[in-house]
Amino acid sequence: MSTYLLVHGAWHDARCWDRTAPLLEAAGHRVFRPSLTGYGDKAHLLGPEVGLDTHVEDVVRLIKDEDLTDVVLVGHSYAGLVISSAANEVPERVAHLVYLDAMVPEHGETAVDAQPVTQHLIDAAAATDAPWRIPPLPELPPPFGLFGVTDPADQEWLRGMLSDHPVRCLQQPACLDNPSLRQVPRTHIHCVGAAPEGIVRRPVPALQPDGTPSRVRELPTGHDCMITMPVELSELLLDVAG
Repeated sequence: MSTYLLVHGAWHDARCWDRTAPLLEAAGHRVFRPSLTGYGDKAHLLGPEVGLDTHVEDVVRLIKDEDLTDVVLVGHSYAGLVISSAANEVPERVAHLVYLDAMVPEHGETAVDAQPVTQHLIDAAAATDAPWRIPPLPELPPPFGLFGVTDPADQEWLRGMLSDHPVRCLQQPACLDNPSLRQVPRTHIHCVGAAPEGIVRRPVPALQPDGTPSRVRELPTGHDCMITMPVELSELLLDVAG
């Protein structure tokens, strides 16, 4: 039995895993899927002081409170920064990092460094009455849809869970200065469906930080693959755990 900790990205909450988590559990594994501070059951905590460090603390506290070990830590999108910094704090408890169509930072980098287009979102927020918060990205015409979701019923469901994202989350740097972090294996899962202009994925280096060949998998779908291809995603995640 493995333990999966699924961390949602910006604007989403834990409900985005509703179709994927049960498939992992049906295969006999434990699954944790918290909503980060400011989202879902923690929406009332949203404020300008919420940042990347807040979300890292959310994850680290859960790992410690539940005394989790050998964790397969999965981060979607923005949460690539979250899982990186969380694993930096407790590398001995993390068996594998999975970057799910995610930002992959180097030490000291922010979301803007990992995905420069996010600076435009910060600039747009600065021109409003609430410069600390960024509303969800708008739905785009097909084939892009809403975070890659194009089915109307799925879009309606997704729209119901989306909420604003604090600017501070995109401006605080990730911390990856623990030498033990380099020994944690990684897998990158890329969604290779249509992507809006300006979204540029960093190339994955040929070697992981531990010196072994990088593991890159692909899903032929849009960004929110946990909604559009939960079966295929769960199969890739199960393969990670061996």
